[in-house]
Amino acid sequence: MPKSQVAIIGGGIMGSTVAYYLATTPGWRDFSVTLFDDGIGQATKAAAGIISPWLSKRRNKKWYRLARSGAAVVNQIATETQMDAMTYCQSGTIITRNTDERVAELLELGRQRITDAPMMGTLKKLTAEQVNEMIPMLDNALPGLLITGGARIDGARYAEHLLKIAAGRNLSSKKQKVTLTKNKNKININNQEFDRVIICTGAWMQSTIAPLGFNLKVRPQKGQLIRLHLNHPVAFDQMPVLMPEGERDLIPINHNQVIIGATHENDMGFDLAPSEVVIEDLLASAQRLIPEVDRSNIDEVRVGTRAYTDDFAPYLGSLPRFEQILIGGGLGSSGLTTGPMIAKLLATAVINQTHPDWSEYTKPLTDYLL
Repeated sequence: MPKSQVAIIGGGIMGSTVAYYLATTPGWRDFSVTLFDDGIGQATKAAAGIISPWLSKRRNKKWYRLARSGAAVVNQIATETQMDAMTYCQSGTIITRNTDERVAELLELGRQRITDAPMMGTLKKLTAEQVNEMIPMLDNALPGLLITGGARIDGARYAEHLLKIAAGRNLSSKKQKVTLTKNKNKININNQEFDRVIICTGAWMQSTIAPLGFNLKVRPQKGQLIRLHLNHPVAFDQMPVLMPEGERDLIPINHNQVIIGATHENDMGFDLAPSEVVIEDLLASAQRLIPEVDRSNIDEVRVGTRAYTDDFAPYLGSLPRFEQILIGGGLGSSGLTTGPMIAKLLATAVINQTHPDWSEYTKPLTDYLL
């Protein structure tokens, strides 16, 4: 029997996870998978983030179910593929508040949700002094809540890790922009025919599907972060990540480096140039947490473009009139958490040759199409 020809367009957090599932399903030999990615502007390459969605105050229950499931999926993939600690580390997260009463409110919310989210691990109230003991470089720490199941993740390393696994089985990659056309029951991409296509091109999704006659309600959002080295290294690795009251997130990535960010910049289009104003803003936030750092401590500035929808929720599904084409995106700033779960759903649909009902996770795809 001929192999099913599957194309993945976009090699970020979603595309790499789809490739991984297609390469590790028991029937992986039945699929010949080609991934297309031109390597420009990908949000995942710039992303270093926190996997800790459980205490979000978002009212969107579909998003929360997706994020809660995504946290478990990322952990499972990290475990079964033996990701190193620089790629994924379940270091725990600390969320700080300016009063003990507000920390107690977080704790109560966590207790309400932990039954349906065992990935949270354990919850522990911390005094400001205890927060400082766990993240020693901080100055004037606030009290907080430790969630032991929280983790940090490097998007670029994650994608590279999974694509390497898939390349060892049934994946080939092409660094190309794509043009889609339909030829009877096949989809033609750059003069190559495919049985199924999964599109996960983030903020570029509209231009990807426009040749097929669709207008997608998605917009780009610029995100920037900085990586700093510390002049006086802390004596231990795998410190918790910090979601501090009123400041940018702080992600210790080893005993002498931290990441600060990321920003959420609207109306910047697809601009990938670092902004001096934003860099200074990120540095100022870092200095309020770690007063000793200055401009000379900046080792790297990362810039990427996220995709947002009007309701700040992801979407996924089959394109109307093109059931061979599945799309997923609109991940926003939670992409490192929600993206892998969407990818698992899309890959499972291809593997099982089904068109599932995904209404527990998202609105109908037609809500995002004009």
